[in-house]
Amino acid sequence: QVHLVESGGGLVPAGGSLTLSCAASGNVFRGHAMGWYRQAPGKQRELVARMLRRNTEKYADFVQGRFTISRDNARNTIYLQMNNLKAEDTAVYYCNYEDLQTTYWGQGTQVTVSS
Repeated sequence: QVHLVESGGGLVPAGGSLTLSCAASGNVFRGHAMGWYRQAPGKQRELVARMLRRNTEKYADFVQGRFTISRDNARNTIYLQMNNLKAEDTAVYYCNYEDLQTTYWGQGTQVTVSS
């Protein structure tokens, strides 16, 4: 079992920045992928960024260099640094952890960008 807790969401003006954190506990192995997804009202959950094996990073096209995912294996924590936020980035952001059999999700953290 893996337990994920996100933090760092909030209200920010367009053009501003936020850093989200996701702390994992339980049977966490650094070789397993972790990532960030988001879900806006009325829309499906979508990938934002993932940290794969060997710290390979993958980003959604809409990120366009604005976001950076990072991982602190000593703390079992991943981060999402978000810069130049836009109103369309408003969503609940979820982190996930994937082992060989199961995908775990956090409870989500709300990010609201005012235009």
